[in-house]
Amino acid sequence: MMKISVTFRNTEDEGWQREYVDERMKKLNKHIDAPTDVHVVLTVEKFRNVAEINITTNGLNIIGKEESKDMHLAIDNAVEKIERQLKKHKEKIRIHKSGGLKEEGEEPEALPVEAEDAVESKIIETRKIILKPMSLDDAVLEMDSTNNRFVVYRNASSENVNVIYRRDDGGYLLIETNS
Repeated sequence: MMKISVTFRNTEDEGWQREYVDERMKKLNKHIDAPTDVHVVLTVEKFRNVAEINITTNGLNIIGKEESKDMHLAIDNAVEKIERQLKKHKEKIRIHKSGGLKEEGEEPEALPVEAEDAVESKIIETRKIILKPMSLDDAVLEMDSTNNRFVVYRNASSENVNVIYRRDDGGYLLIETNS
């Protein structure tokens, strides 16, 4: 059983939104086998339509938030994100219950790899940097002194974000942005 509540921010309930959310939530029923609370927040800010879906079931809390120029698309993308998370969770439970061991001769099941999941699995480390204003020469000096392959900096004269990169042949590649 799925209990759905819809909240509207900076917009009025036009009727179709609530019906559309109910229709799209039915797609998730096959992945959920316990009583579930679903809270959907639909927000409109100028040209941005944001759909945020929060599902709580059996101590599991799943959130999907998407933004688009069209509310239908934002809702669809948020539902797809939730569905991917539910499938992933269900697969973890299935592997855990089976002990994680596969019998001899049994082929592992091919799981569909979503593009977003594939990208996330390749990111090994995230670093936050503070953009320092410097000249190109200062950026090259900093890169050489730290043995980094690249430096992200704010160009002191143009105030644009630049990246200087050391190529394999020893030369440098400068990437300039127009911000």
